[in-house]
Amino acid sequence: MSFFRITLVRSGIGLTKRTQGVLKALGLRHRMTTVFYPVTSEVAGQIMKVKELVEVQEVDKPLTRAELRAERRPDPGFYLERPAPR
Repeated sequence: MSFFRITLVRSGIGLTKRTQGVLKALGLRHRMTTVFYPVTSEVAGQIMKVKELVEVQEVDKPLTRAELRAERRPDPGFYLERPAPR
């Protein structure tokens, strides 16, 4: 089963109440929030209403909250093989 991965990249502030209602129905309250929904025509219609505000990907399985957080964590840029002698 496929899922939509929907991320809110632009805020809904200043938009119509109808558009803000669609964002609320999708569970997108803050920028950079990600939600997962099964691929259905109803969800696709909601996405089309706010397509300028969201980023959508089709994925095979939804990620857990911990997996999303680990995905956002940047690479440290270096690796400590052993501590330097003091």
